[in-house]
Order: sequence, then C-alpha cells, then structure tokens
Amino acid sequence: MAPKKGGAKNLAAGRPPMASRSKKKGMVKNLAAGRPPTVIRPKSLARKTTKSIINKLHLLEKRKVQAMKKDDNAQVAAIEAEIEALGGIEKYQEASLQGQRHDRGGDSSNVLMEWVEPYLSPEEYREGRLRMLEVGALSTKNACAQSNHFDITRIDLNSQEPGILEQDFMERPLPKDESEKFDIISLSLVLNFVPDHKDRGEMLVRTTQFLTSPKRFSGTTAAFFPSLFLVLPAPCVTNSRYLDQERLVAIMESIGYAVVESKTTQRLVYYLWRRTSDQVGYDRPFRKEEIRSGSSRNNFAITLV
Repeated sequence: MAPKKGGAKNLAAGRPPMASRSKKKGMVKNLAAGRPPTVIRPKSLARKTTKSIINKLHLLEKRKVQAMKKDDNAQVAAIEAEIEALGGIEKYQEASLQGQRHDRGGDSSNVLMEWVEPYLSPEEYREGRLRMLEVGALSTKNACAQSNHFDITRIDLNSQEPGILEQDFMERPLPKDESEKFDIISLSLVLNFVPDHKDRGEMLVRTTQFLTSPKRFSGTTAAFFPSLFLVLPAPCVTNSRYLDQERLVAIMESIGYAVVESKTTQRLVYYLWRRTSDQVGYDRPFRKEEIRSGSSRNNFAITLV
C-alpha cells in the first residue's frame, strides 16, 4: 500500500477554550486543550490531590467533547460549570506543574538526557547544537535546556512564560526545507490529552514532516537521531483496551519509526523513537480494535485511518 500523506490538520478538543467540531469527514480539529499552560508560582498540592484534580478535569473535558459532538449545548454548559467549580484551567495548570517537582518524579526530559547525553559527541556532530522542538512546553529550564546540547523551540497552546511560543502544533507551518526542521521532537504528556484516537494518529504522522532526514547523521548519533521523544501515562499502554506495547510499536513502525529506548514506571512510559527513512505518512492502517478485554480497562487508542 502506498503511504498516505499526513496533512497539517487541526485538532479540536482536550483543553478549553473548546472549538466546535467540524462535521466534514476526515477533518482534524483545533487542539484546544492538550496540557494547560505554565503558572508562575504554583501552590504545593499533595500527590493524591494532584492526581485527583487532573483525572477529574480530564474526564470532564472528554464528556464535554462528547456533548459537543451531539450538539447538546445544555450538557456542554453544565459540564463547563463543573469544570469551573473545580477551579478550571488554573487549578489544572497548578496540578500539572506539581507533577514536575523533583520529589514527584521530576522533569521527564531527565530520562531523555540519560539516554542520549553519553553519545552526544561534538567531534561527530560539527554542524552546531541539535535542534529540538518541544511541544506542550511547561518550562524553559528543564534538563534538555540546561544540558547545552540543544537549540530548543518551545511551543504551547496557551503559553504564559517568556521563551514559549503560543502555538498549536497541528497548525504550525510546515518546514520549507531541511534548515527549518528539527533533529528531535518532544511530545511529553501531550498525545494523551488529544481527545480523539484518529487525531492522535494524525499528530504522530505529522511529526515526521518536522524531522530532519536520517541521512543527516553518522556515527553514534545516527543511532538516536532524528527522533521523537514520547511520554504517556503508563495506563495508556499497560491497561488500555485498544493499545499495548506490541501494537504501539507496530503503529510507529508503519509511520517510519523504530524504538531505540523505552522505560516504564508506575506512572509513566517513556519512548525514544528514531526516524528510519524519509517516509511521510503511513504504510499500513490501524483501526480501533479491542486487544484486551475486561471492565477495568481504559479506552485510550491510536488509529491510522
């Protein structure tokens, strides 16, 4: 099957404000909610409180998207009132930032640096620092920033910190040439906030259009770059009705990625995927199919259709 080209489509839900969903078949909507922007001085929250706030608001956002698909304006208004009663986006931001504290697992880019830093040799890479695109950036001071190995472009839907461009990845203009592309893209706890399984697939396909060619690298760096750093809540892979490790690897291979490193903790799964060719699109469709049964499973899925 010839590769399907992944278009620069919009996503439409996940984080307020919510855009109305287009009824046109195949249209990906504006991503209006992924992960909330940074607040400057978050208060300290207990771990259990943090998790509860995130889970409740995430569930309400999903319910809101479902109500919008049905054009149920009364239900949308009721859900929005529930979100506000919980503290709205500000409380969500606060809880998200608490999760990056060092005593709660810290900055996910620490894992990335553990994997790649020993192999970042100035002698092998003479064209300057590696170019990174960080999607859903929360901070300008994470481990990657402090390593001095990367020139980082940071984007978020509702940036409130200097150094983070307010931009939707799905609306970011496509690179005109290799000089506008990146050697690595970070999607840390971003994909799981995209509300629709087809839109998640679109986002993954689109990352390949922003990565440099694998021919750019040689030596040990060629084993790691160009690449995609992907972080998800562990249950998205370990307890999903529609996704497991084997299926995720197959989906990524269809897009043109090979897994280089992976790590699973109680809370998160981390992956480093290396782009293996100049392919854009996918060479095999993946539909929403049950691969695990059981009432305790979640419904997280990624499809390529």
